[in-house]
Amino acid sequence: MIWQQSRRYRRHKLFLEPLSRECLQILEDNVSLYSLLPPRLREELHGRINIFVDEKQFIGCAEFQITDEVRITIAGNACLLLLKRDRRCFPGFTSILVYPDTYVAKTVKYDGLIRINDDSIRAGESWHRGPVVLSWADVMRGTRYHGDGHNVVLHEFAHKLDEENQNMDGLPVLRNRSDYAEWAEVLSKEYESLLIRVDEGSNSVIDGYGAVSPAEFFAVATESFFEKPLQMKDELPDLYRQLEKYYDLDPASWEKQG
Repeated sequence: MIWQQSRRYRRHKLFLEPLSRECLQILEDNVSLYSLLPPRLREELHGRINIFVDEKQFIGCAEFQITDEVRITIAGNACLLLLKRDRRCFPGFTSILVYPDTYVAKTVKYDGLIRINDDSIRAGESWHRGPVVLSWADVMRGTRYHGDGHNVVLHEFAHKLDEENQNMDGLPVLRNRSDYAEWAEVLSKEYESLLIRVDEGSNSVIDGYGAVSPAEFFAVATESFFEKPLQMKDELPDLYRQLEKYYDLDPASWEKQG
């Protein structure tokens, strides 16, 4: 109980601390979505970045050096998902591993009783109840160019929200119990529609990688919700409304004002 009170007090204190000029400049230079945020949400983001950087451990891999630019750029993107939520900061893990570029991950597949070891080239991944792994080159490609629908930080941290219900299945913890039925109906319909569009070669709003599983669908839908909100709201309005309700944000309005 005392530990929880201390954690809440520390978070409150960090939330109120202003970011340095250097950190603000990093956000301006590297986080394209930052310039679109209304002033009130920018202030909210600043406080959450402070908490994120305090509670998460950044580890450089393959001789990559962790700098303030790395911390603030990753935190600035990840914390977009936390705006309008409580001040917990992606609970359940602490480590963020950062490679300089795409990296090789070992994978294991089975064909019946035959075990197949393989290598997979990746830009990022989220280990269930474990660390987030990111390629810095891919982080920068996604964060500096708004509107292409790709942002590896948003993608991997959407997985972290997804697993808050104990499973990574495309069903995060929703605000109200009454929201689950509509979420399941809409997300299932939209997932099936994506499978058809990918098969027909007519997909455009959401990356086709979302067809891999409901979990990946939620992650790529989150990317497009922030990166291509006007297009999603126009072409996939039901999906946009569900994500708008979940995140309690309306990125389409940011673009109209910008």
